[in-house]
Amino acid sequence: MSAAEEPVLFHTTGHAGRITLNRPRALNALTHTMVRRIDEALTAWERDPAVQTVVITGAGERGLCAGGDIRAIHDDARDGDGSASAAFWRDEYRLNARIARYPKPYVAVMDGIVMGGGVGVSAHGNVRVVTDRSRVAMPETGIGFVPDVGGTRLLALAPGELGTHLALTGTQIGAADALLCGLADHYVPSDSLPDLLDALTGLPAAEAVAGVARTPPQGVLAASRDWIDACYAADRVEEIVRRLLAHGDPAAKETAETVLSKSPTALKVTLASLRRARRLGTLERVLDQEYRVSCAALTMPDLVEGIRAQVVDKDRRPSWSPRTLAEVGDADVERFFAPLGERELGLAGE
Repeated sequence: MSAAEEPVLFHTTGHAGRITLNRPRALNALTHTMVRRIDEALTAWERDPAVQTVVITGAGERGLCAGGDIRAIHDDARDGDGSASAAFWRDEYRLNARIARYPKPYVAVMDGIVMGGGVGVSAHGNVRVVTDRSRVAMPETGIGFVPDVGGTRLLALAPGELGTHLALTGTQIGAADALLCGLADHYVPSDSLPDLLDALTGLPAAEAVAGVARTPPQGVLAASRDWIDACYAADRVEEIVRRLLAHGDPAAKETAETVLSKSPTALKVTLASLRRARRLGTLERVLDQEYRVSCAALTMPDLVEGIRAQVVDKDRRPSWSPRTLAEVGDADVERFFAPLGERELGLAGE
């Protein structure tokens, strides 16, 4: 395999260690190999005094990373025993935790599309840059899955009920809203990114970013806080939908229709995950919970069906099972949180 074909590229320039996700035709979707190699590079650079800053970017024009390789997860859940996906998540979630605790500046350039696993390798960093092209989302409920990669902790920490809104709907947000929700730290116009990357080779990360950071164009979420906070404060998805439909703002009614298009099971498990994440405290404890939930999702029909409809056949017409929120009982939700025994991720105990 030539260097250009490697799924993730590494090089150092000046004081910066550069990670480039290099699957542009797949929107830089993460594979297990990529996760392992990023972890190896972080180990080497943590010990290398010449590397003072780590910078992650995505190849191509479309974005940093659209998430994990969900086609592989689909095939494993449908035709395999789920062990490959569980092994991938085990290493991916450990990488997410490592990024959050990395002792050197970790600069994530969240340009273009940043979704799912892409959020996991960026939004846990300590210097997170969004641009005018950023489209950040956790869209898992649309494929019968639940926000993972520490996403339930990130969203649980967002102001008010903004995180609940983003988690249930999978809504894509731009730079200002990513800053508002705590998913990013700085706005840099996309045409200034070359200047930023050049500055990072010689300047401390904070100084390099400060030289090009600007005030972002206005977002949309701040003006919707009244109905978002009121409607999503409910503890049951059915009640959230009822409040959205009853609210006078047309955007609230449209949002209810969006929620109702998602997997009923995934919606209820996502809401439970977020509420529990608020109480769990540390990222490691949340990742342990997410690992339980993700492994359980492998055994449920909606994950395979959701990926089929959105990514494989692309008919956008998933047939969820169960089909309605009323058919998903508390016991159905609780099974996603069942302990895994010897298969636990176990980050919180390390």
